[in-house]
Amino acid sequence: MLKRIIRDNYLNKIISKKENGLIKIITGIRRCGKSFLLDPIYKEYLLGLRIKENHIIKIDLDERKNRKLLNPDVLDECVRNLIVDKDIYYLLLDEVQKVEDFESVLNGFLHIDNLDIYVTGNNCTFLY
Repeated sequence: MLKRIIRDNYLNKIISKKENGLIKIITGIRRCGKSFLLDPIYKEYLLGLRIKENHIIKIDLDERKNRKLLNPDVLDECVRNLIVDKDIYYLLLDEVQKVEDFESVLNGFLHIDNLDIYVTGNNCTFLY
């Protein structure tokens, strides 16, 4: 049985930036727990606040089933279609660096007033 590592320090950093209008980027070396921090840890936190599950948009961009979302236009359209009311939505994008021209997609999402954005990516993509 795997032991779950409590990551309260990192979770609290994310919580402190919740809904600040900026993109929250979780970066680090491979296999350090970036994805796990977003889902399940942060997602469970949001659900504990009684955020509706359909207002948490979680997309794993390294999963084969989501390969069509690597196209920036398809990803943009997909996310926008999932926002159906004026309540706050939480976008959790895992491995965003796999999307071609991901910067422009994320910048476009900043214009959606009721969208709070969280992304993961590895250091070698974000820091060069």
